[in-house]
Amino acid sequence: MSTTTNKIWLSSPHMGEGEFAFVKEAFETNWVAPVGPHLNGFENDLQAYTGVSHAAALSSGTAALHLALIILGIERDDVVLCQSFTFCGSANPIVYQGATPVFIDSESDTWNMDPEALEEAIKNSLAKGKKPKAIIYVHLYGMPAKVNEIQAIANEYEIPLIEDAAEALGSRINGVPCGNFGMMSVFSFNGNKIITTSGGGALLSQDQAYIKKARFLATQARDAAPHYQHSQIGFNYRLSNVCAGIGRGQMQVLEQRVQQRRANLTFYKEIFANVPGITFQEESAGSYSNYWLTAILIDLAQAGFSAESLRLALEKENIESRPLWKPMHLQPIYAEYPYYGANTSEYLFSNGLCLPSGSNLSTSDKNRIKETILLHISR
Repeated sequence: MSTTTNKIWLSSPHMGEGEFAFVKEAFETNWVAPVGPHLNGFENDLQAYTGVSHAAALSSGTAALHLALIILGIERDDVVLCQSFTFCGSANPIVYQGATPVFIDSESDTWNMDPEALEEAIKNSLAKGKKPKAIIYVHLYGMPAKVNEIQAIANEYEIPLIEDAAEALGSRINGVPCGNFGMMSVFSFNGNKIITTSGGGALLSQDQAYIKKARFLATQARDAAPHYQHSQIGFNYRLSNVCAGIGRGQMQVLEQRVQQRRANLTFYKEIFANVPGITFQEESAGSYSNYWLTAILIDLAQAGFSAESLRLALEKENIESRPLWKPMHLQPIYAEYPYYGANTSEYLFSNGLCLPSGSNLSTSDKNRIKETILLHISR
């Protein structure tokens, strides 16, 4: 194989046929601002798909989390419990508010927040006279977390739960779509997600007042007046009507994209079927993952190769793969913050790899990937 061949991306945008019609309509009707019929329509689409009553389409998933914390009244020196094994967008909004993130390890089943470590962190925080103000947990790579256990703990200690479903649109728990399992929930529509709006996100809640407040804050918190008047700090966080048009077209093919991503998992399981030391991120009882990314763990002693050596072999053939998320408590900017748990997330980071998982992988793409992996395995 040659490195001059086209690059196979980890997860590239995948356009359907309906997106352009919505975007064209936005241009033809001059609705190109962060307001308009596609914005309303996209929010309605999200509500209908998830069964959550209210949604605000925003500029990013990070913006949605930031607004959720503001709505909950998170302020300087408050404590917010956050999954450590995640993208920094889950944690950064905590610091935007001047609050203190406390990081929670993962459990080895779903790779998401460990309920036991969560409860330990809560008890220790209470013992210090500091009740946590919120919990942010994540459905990593689209894999549903242990929601029942996490919800039970949040309810017992009366701590608001924010569901970071940025990667989990299309995933379900006992038939209920992700996005339904927090006081507020967040989605991301970044270019690499299962559907995209070029960049964007959404905040959802069954509580209308929360979403009304989110829309107000996302449009610079402009007071009701004929002139521009502001009684509190707002943000420029609203999604544009043009990008929302892309989202409306993407929603039409969401279920197809989920099936294509799940087919990627089957593809990789067949490749590694007879290779010792390879394990996949697996669904637990009652959960259904969109498998946004197919992720594996590689036991060097059993497999005879490491996650990093496979990543480099793929990179040599112009195929993108990526290590699993580096835990937040290992990041230089968060190294001094509290952390509860063992070393599960550290083990996952050291031994895991995300494989090319785009819903637009062609047959020739898959053949290149398979050939490269099998060649590396045989060495």
